[in-house]
Amino acid sequence: MAAKTANLYARIEPEVKEEAESILAMLGISASNAINMFYKQIILNRGIPFEVKIPPARRRGVAELSETELDAELEKGYADMKAGRIKPVKQAFADIRKDYGI
Repeated sequence: MAAKTANLYARIEPEVKEEAESILAMLGISASNAINMFYKQIILNRGIPFEVKIPPARRRGVAELSETELDAELEKGYADMKAGRIKPVKQAFADIRKDYGI
């Protein structure tokens, strides 16, 4: 194994450092070893070893809607019902689970 003599200096948010190092400690891995593993994975993958993308917007639950927003959503549902745009309850719950990742 090669000697670890190179230094790396990085500035990160203190909260991020603290939370990550807490998790690493539970795993029994030092921050230095984790960074070394990360760099080795960059080499093996010839790039960042995970997807770097903007996650899809999280859908808000009913409790997070204002009264006006809730009324608007209920009106949309009522309009759909009147127009015959309905689906069986099993399908509705399957869609909810899929949309909210539950």
